[in-house]
Amino acid sequence: MVMEKLRTILIDDEKTSTEVFTLELGMYCPRIEVVASCNSAKEGLEKIRELKPDLVFLDIEMPWMNGFELLQSLDKIDFEVIFVTAYDEFAIKAFRYSAADYLLKPVNKEDLIAAVDEVWQRVERREKSDQLEVLFSNLNFLRHNIAKIALPTSDGVEFVKIEDILYCAADGSYTTVYLADGQKILQSKTLKQVTQMLEDCNFLRIHQSYLINPAHLKRYIRGQGGMVMLDNGTELPVSRSQKDELVRRLSRNGK
Repeated sequence: MVMEKLRTILIDDEKTSTEVFTLELGMYCPRIEVVASCNSAKEGLEKIRELKPDLVFLDIEMPWMNGFELLQSLDKIDFEVIFVTAYDEFAIKAFRYSAADYLLKPVNKEDLIAAVDEVWQRVERREKSDQLEVLFSNLNFLRHNIAKIALPTSDGVEFVKIEDILYCAADGSYTTVYLADGQKILQSKTLKQVTQMLEDCNFLRIHQSYLINPAHLKRYIRGQGGMVMLDNGTELPVSRSQKDELVRRLSRNGK
């Protein structure tokens, strides 16, 4: 059976926001059918249980219960979620570490279309998203100021200290994360997505196929683009287009 529309619920305590959002979804996202628009977390919970949506646009900061608490109060989350929030450094860091779908207020058209398209493709492929489980784990870690990232694995979730990541390597539409203890963790994310997850962690893209943790950089070997050697002896190529940024970063850090 071919899916025609994503049955969608909007949850935001600001009535104006849900009204504007409904209009924008109607104009730019023909695959969306808004089945309910809720202006409180309590009403949102009731509508989710009653209507069993495919997708929920969820505001984070709401009175009585925030968006995270709303989700955690459900017995089962069998729908996609796109978080909508004003700028919140703490929440955005958690979203990036988890590759969770989110939009910043005020929402622009391009970001809205891209987020809906990403969800549509996931639903069409019948891919089970583990992003919420990872997000909740990351929120817990970040609250305690522990610099870890939750990486989904075939049999659960691996909690990895960011400082223990040596580098990440592209493998088609997947990425392998290499750790200092020799462990390798395959992720069903592109290197671009992993780069975005680690955007605030000072990692450096040295090649279309490699993202490194400069804390483990041992040596830079000059050449057309050159090579880098990491603490464990691994050598990786540097593309010519990334060479200047690498040299600039090394000079700044005194390496």
